[in-house]
Amino acid sequence: MSDSVATQIVQRVEIVRDFARSDLFDRTFKEGMALVEETAAYLDGDGRRDSRLLNREDALAYAGESMRLTTRLMQIASWLLVQRAVREGDMEAADACEERYRLSPVQGSAADAGEKMPEGLISLLDRANRLYERISHMDKRMFIDAESEAPAVNQVLNQMQLLQNAFGTATEARQ
Repeated sequence: MSDSVATQIVQRVEIVRDFARSDLFDRTFKEGMALVEETAAYLDGDGRRDSRLLNREDALAYAGESMRLTTRLMQIASWLLVQRAVREGDMEAADACEERYRLSPVQGSAADAGEKMPEGLISLLDRANRLYERISHMDKRMFIDAESEAPAVNQVLNQMQLLQNAFGTATEARQ
């Protein structure tokens, strides 16, 4: 492992630790967990009632959207719990940097304008999507962008170093 790669890893680990200790993490964690609880209550209560009032086609779309919503929220909760584990010392920040803890790519909604979704579900979907986008942005900044922020290699200096290695310095050549 080169020194620059090792430095990158150390920097990324520090970014993860700093984020896990931040007020932004506290607020995001509380918001995410509250949304998970609110969604569970809705789907077990008013959402169940609302879905019974839908025609067959819309009820199938509702079922698909509610599954998409719960999947999205589980991804959010999982990501937040990994960050909390880092904060509480239950997980090393370096482990949290592993690819398996990244968010999965988002899949769009299958519902179209013709389907009548209950307002409660639409509101939860919107809030979950906005939270997912924010967390996805944080994940990208912490992990993906951090990898691409390696110092740029000066190609001229790099070529000069290769020449120097191949032929030695000018003073060595004269001796």
